[in-house]
Amino acid sequence: MRAVRPVVETGYENVVQIRCLYEGVTVDDMLQSWHDILPAKMREWSLDRSKLVHLFGSVRDNWIAEDLQGWLAPNRIYPGVAEAVKAAVQHDEVYIVTTKQAHYTEVLLRDMAGVDFPLDRIYSTTVSGEPKASVLAHLEERHPQARSYIFVEDKQGTLEKVAKTPGAHNWQLYLVDWGYNTPAEREAAAADPRITVLGVKGFHELMAGVKV
Repeated sequence: MRAVRPVVETGYENVVQIRCLYEGVTVDDMLQSWHDILPAKMREWSLDRSKLVHLFGSVRDNWIAEDLQGWLAPNRIYPGVAEAVKAAVQHDEVYIVTTKQAHYTEVLLRDMAGVDFPLDRIYSTTVSGEPKASVLAHLEERHPQARSYIFVEDKQGTLEKVAKTPGAHNWQLYLVDWGYNTPAEREAAAADPRITVLGVKGFHELMAGVKV
């Protein structure tokens, strides 16, 4: 699962990935063609996206309610991320736009990273169905006088979509070199003039307001 997780867009896909691995789909095939494999397997196995989203969320809800520490234990905050986010919220308007449900994101930040992040600043695209590019447009409208607009992601495909979105030219786009991306995706991002690839040091500097 660790090997194929970089291609996951939304949590419920993990369920499909596990069955694919069990059924013999190779890691290389999933990394290269997951966006084709997922809908094909959903049709083949008569799976319903909304039902899987609900199932994935309800199991997680029950686990959190019954054993919060047990749910938190397998999760990890990437080194240095918590400190960088804490620094950013001290001097900037910071929002989180995520495919995770907002409540889970808040719990992870609070109980694992020690970051007390306002729930109303966490946007879940899984719940709303709204693309991240659209959320960014709304945030830009909300803060028309901002000195800059910075979007940091670990999904190269998401950044590509934003870069191609009309009206998104004001956003500075960054891909971190950890998380849900592959070496090939990092190479593609580095070749894109609209995207800057960041390591942990660069992320810290960006969050601290240092031009990178």
